[in-house]
Amino acid sequence: MKYLTFALAKGRLAKTAMEMFEKIGIECKEMQDKNTRKLIFVNEELKLKFFLAKASDVPTYVEYGAADIGIVGKDTILEEDRKLYEVLDLGFGKCKMCVCGREESRKLLNDHSFIRVASKYPKIAKDYFYNKKHQTVEIIKLNGSVELAPIVDLSEVIVDIVETGTTLKENGLGVLEEICPLSARMVVNQVSMKMEDERIRKIIKDLQKVISQ
Repeated sequence: MKYLTFALAKGRLAKTAMEMFEKIGIECKEMQDKNTRKLIFVNEELKLKFFLAKASDVPTYVEYGAADIGIVGKDTILEEDRKLYEVLDLGFGKCKMCVCGREESRKLLNDHSFIRVASKYPKIAKDYFYNKKHQTVEIIKLNGSVELAPIVDLSEVIVDIVETGTTLKENGLGVLEEICPLSARMVVNQVSMKMEDERIRKIIKDLQKVISQ
């Protein structure tokens, strides 16, 4: 039996995913060692391998078959746009992708004015404005705190993930439009889905039971 390999987005997502896997009998003792410098963790008994990766790299590992299964946020799936199967909404890490800015910018959105949009997610922003709203915009890619952009007049609005909206409020900004809901998802390599169909479907089924509890 060949190993099934999981790529997990580092941090809270990986931790919550492993807690979920433990409920269906999938565990990896090696991963519980906080001081380990290992990159790949193995469960020999179940023939499973796990590794932690930067969220934006998880879809790449899955598309190219370096991982059979990936656990990553929906935002990353949309932004990376890789060839893979999204098979399950894991129901945690819930938030929303939104267009945010000062209240006066709402009129610019409604009037379909030409505006500048700052975002860590240029692909999602472009898709939303060009294909859904049919509004011509200039998209500026940022890597840090995008909330700064409207404050220093770099852009009229931003496209970003909103969990509580506290940071926005504290900076005089608010949600102007919602783009889509986000949460942690399970993705599968297209070839693995055919070759390891039975094992992968069992994992999906077992996880669905945990989610619906």
